[in-house]
Amino acid sequence: LALGMESLPEAVLIRILASIPAVELVLVCRLVCCQWKNLIDGAALWILKCQQEGFISAESDAENWQNFYFLSKKRKNLIKNPCGEEDLEHWGEVENGGDGWKIEELPGDFGKEFPSEEVHKYFVTSYEWCRKAQVIDLRAEGYWEELMDTIQPKITVRDWYAGRSDAGCLYELCVKLLSENEDVLAEYKSETVTIPHGNDANWTEISHTFSSYGPGVRFICFEHGGQDTLFWKGWYGVRVTNSSVTVEP
Repeated sequence: LALGMESLPEAVLIRILASIPAVELVLVCRLVCCQWKNLIDGAALWILKCQQEGFISAESDAENWQNFYFLSKKRKNLIKNPCGEEDLEHWGEVENGGDGWKIEELPGDFGKEFPSEEVHKYFVTSYEWCRKAQVIDLRAEGYWEELMDTIQPKITVRDWYAGRSDAGCLYELCVKLLSENEDVLAEYKSETVTIPHGNDANWTEISHTFSSYGPGVRFICFEHGGQDTLFWKGWYGVRVTNSSVTVEP
């Protein structure tokens, strides 16, 4: 196959190679001959693959288009069960104060609809601190060591919170980037957000982007929670939903 294709113009060969799955290009086709290796290590092939799969916008600019392609391909929310559709599945209950965590349907009593129609449920806290956490294993999600250590792609964390208009509440978010041994390499901790009694019950987004965090990141620990400020029995505390962690191309 390689011998018959040697005479093809490079642009044609790039188009042919672009039709091959990316993993095969890197692991198999790269070993065929020097010409193929150079093309697969170059930018043009990966720019074409990015264009074909809609990963490029007008302002896209990447130092390494191969990594940009793989990161774009993998880009997804790494938080499992972000909106309570599977009850508390995938979440570890760090603290379950008062009457503990509960899942409710939007908009909920004295609440507002969420800005996205795709979100139907939320988690709600009680009259003492409720916290829950999720640990993301980056290797298990396909982000290999060399990528995390040398490229150090940006990691964006988002969360949404709201109170109910008839009760005040508190909210906190803490996200840690952890090493193999679970040492903390970088951390983002929000202030304790106080939502007053008689608030408008609107949903608020909080976000943070980690960059240049150094080599060694293997896990991400996402933890959030809150409580009400009236100490009423039941679930009058902060509501949270649509949490996300994404590794950015």
